[in-house]
Amino acid sequence: MPSSKAKIKERVRTLEADLKASPMRHYIYHDLPFAIFCYPPEQEWAVRREVDLLKTRLENDTNRTIAFVSLAELLWQAIDESEGIQAVAELEQRDGFEAAQLQIQDYLSDPDWRPLPDLLAERLAELDPDRHIAFIVRAGALAPNVYRVSKLLDEMKGRTRVPCVLFMPATTEGRSSLRFMGIAENEGRGSYHTKVYV
Repeated sequence: MPSSKAKIKERVRTLEADLKASPMRHYIYHDLPFAIFCYPPEQEWAVRREVDLLKTRLENDTNRTIAFVSLAELLWQAIDESEGIQAVAELEQRDGFEAAQLQIQDYLSDPDWRPLPDLLAERLAELDPDRHIAFIVRAGALAPNVYRVSKLLDEMKGRTRVPCVLFMPATTEGRSSLRFMGIAENEGRGSYHTKVYV
């Protein structure tokens, strides 16, 4: 039986073939040119290495440039441009972790703050859909329940033409059940409406 690292390499090669195809085969809907690449959370460092190697191969073999977009960076940007980390820290000290997490959810969801889909759309707007592929990384920063990946993808519909691959740490049960970060309470939440590499 192949090791989990061997399985990751095999799935990366499948993704690579789909990204090199003309037209690309990594997405289902033209108004949501996203794929999700799932991997066991404990394989984070191995996946980062494979993604770096994939970037090199794609840039060498195609006329595309790979742009990394970090969800962790967008999360911190939303906090900074809302009330700042000091306000979150004070809230957590006063009312606990759950209250702080709910406040960050508000920053990432409420149009009066800095919604995550807006930040991602702004970052992708800097890219050329005919020249770039966006690798969206560091999704683990949204754990345990800061923001649902399925919600992010739903809200990105029609907002970009840039081909995107979102690398998501998750455990799987079959092809339809993804458990973000392997957290039991995240089981069965959301529908992704994208091609999922599992």
